[in-house]
Amino acid sequence: MSEPTYVNEGQTTAALTSACSTCAIHQASQLERLGVRLDNYDYVVALAGNPNVGKSTVFNRLTGLRQHTGNWPGKTVSRAEGGFRYAAHQYKLVDLPGTYSLLSNSQDEEIARDFIVFGQPDATIIVVDATVLERNLNLVLQVLDMTSRAVVCLNLMDEARRKDIQVDQRRLARDLGVPVVATAARRGEGLSELLATVSAVARGQTVCRPYHIEHESPALKQAVAQLVRQLETVFPGLPNARWVALRLLDGDERIEELVRTGELGNMFQTRQQPASPGLAFPIEVHG
Repeated sequence: MSEPTYVNEGQTTAALTSACSTCAIHQASQLERLGVRLDNYDYVVALAGNPNVGKSTVFNRLTGLRQHTGNWPGKTVSRAEGGFRYAAHQYKLVDLPGTYSLLSNSQDEEIARDFIVFGQPDATIIVVDATVLERNLNLVLQVLDMTSRAVVCLNLMDEARRKDIQVDQRRLARDLGVPVVATAARRGEGLSELLATVSAVARGQTVCRPYHIEHESPALKQAVAQLVRQLETVFPGLPNARWVALRLLDGDERIEELVRTGELGNMFQTRQQPASPGLAFPIEVHG
């Protein structure tokens, strides 16, 4: 199995055209607006997780010394990104702020969710603590509502073994509908498998079918379907219109403002349909 090699920011990529048709290289201008440049990279990977789950250790292990730190554009929240090469491809790894949820309006949560939903990374690694897995699953399910390209990194397995905690990794993967890789990042355990799995998801070789919480209420289902149709009419190519519709119905003030002002059209960009500024949502939306 190939081991990662770290990317020199000054290197050039021999053939970006080999990247898959849906990879983030095709949303370069959108990612640059979110603060990520793709000059020398084929794929973009986001790194998400609760605080204190070993996310920084995973980041450091994968990127080595090839890291850059600074602030997110227009924010005081610090950011870190780095790079690695795996199986002849170069990957940009973006460390998102550690959060317990992505549903409120703190700067950290807005940055993380905007990057996952609108930046459309080729894969998102969700780092969880194997010793308190249930506590971390709330964030996992929220991320899976935003993207189908995800890998769960079941970290701190060495601590779990020490505490005699056993996790059925295969069943967890089956229940979540995305790959789950067990790691002990501090010891370097499982990182080669993690890289291979992330590469397969980013390149479209592994197709995820993430679990979504079903909303049983017929009225809610109808409201979501109606909003999705309207959103897709006003904002053609909008990624994950279902998630946006659910946030509107939940009274998310930031998403509401983006929709009312038409700024939502500037939050994403697709190859088929460039963002159209100045469009305002034509109906009243109430949480």
